[in-house]
Amino acid sequence: MSDSRTTGTGSAPPVPLKVVKLRHPWRNVFAVIIVLLLIAFVVDAATRPAYDWPAVGKYVFDRRITMAALITLQLTVYSMIGAIVLGVVLAIMRLSPNPVLKAIAWGFVWLFRGTPVYVQLVFWGLLATIYPTLDIGLPFLPPITQLPTDAALNTFWIAVIGLALNEAAYMSEIVRAGLLSVDRGQEEASTALGMSWAQTMRRVILPQSMRIIIPPTGNEVISMLKTTSLVTAVPFTQELYTRSRDISSETFNPIPLLIVASLWYLLFTSILMVGQYFLEKRFARGLTRIDAGAPVTTEAIQVQEAEARAKQSPADGESGERR
Repeated sequence: MSDSRTTGTGSAPPVPLKVVKLRHPWRNVFAVIIVLLLIAFVVDAATRPAYDWPAVGKYVFDRRITMAALITLQLTVYSMIGAIVLGVVLAIMRLSPNPVLKAIAWGFVWLFRGTPVYVQLVFWGLLATIYPTLDIGLPFLPPITQLPTDAALNTFWIAVIGLALNEAAYMSEIVRAGLLSVDRGQEEASTALGMSWAQTMRRVILPQSMRIIIPPTGNEVISMLKTTSLVTAVPFTQELYTRSRDISSETFNPIPLLIVASLWYLLFTSILMVGQYFLEKRFARGLTRIDAGAPVTTEAIQVQEAEARAKQSPADGESGERR
């Protein structure tokens, strides 16, 4: 006679399966080789005179470098704020039923995505040559006032405008993809509940689309941080890369200053990656995902079934009381 216990339904409990992991000896061999190569590179770099590590330590916290790093952050933040705001507007225009708005938004994206950002920054640097004055007034009428372009916009803000307009073309596509990822029925249900368009976007559409928008937006912020090194085309020379290059031209030792600039870029990128991780975690609440690489065992299935029964039991109790 079998002495196995039965559950309340009379069926025997499932027997846990013994999972045997597959052995991959070549993976371990390759891992060891890669680690040895990495150690060899680090040891060689630590002793190679061309890197000049004392000079790296001297300039990494130099006042000129730290001020340039702060300006680089300002360029990144201001440009991304403008790009996100304009990108949302362009995405809404692309989804609008108005053909004129759709055509204007499509033309903007086509132009700024189809030309290199360096070329665009060169054009923005020549803005004062193309438009010596900025006319303020109504179209086709004499201007109310005129401002010299050089006085109205310095090179810092010209760089911000150039970077923001280029990035807005990419952000509009990211936002549009996020908005299209939300089922159309969500908007129809919100309209049926009496919500306005603004309420529907703020409370229903945007919170759900943020799961799609945030990961590529985080990548674009990191990319923008590195793209600021191109504003020398404006020309704006106070950001991190150009400032470190100017110092290296004085010391005739470019490699340590390149390392210094890279260390600051890596620091900012690491901070942005951590922030992106927590943002993604924040907007992914309520979603469950099974790791594709994790083995599915009988114990894991039992745990999931127990959690499902625990969630259903209060509802079952309430329905029994109603009956």
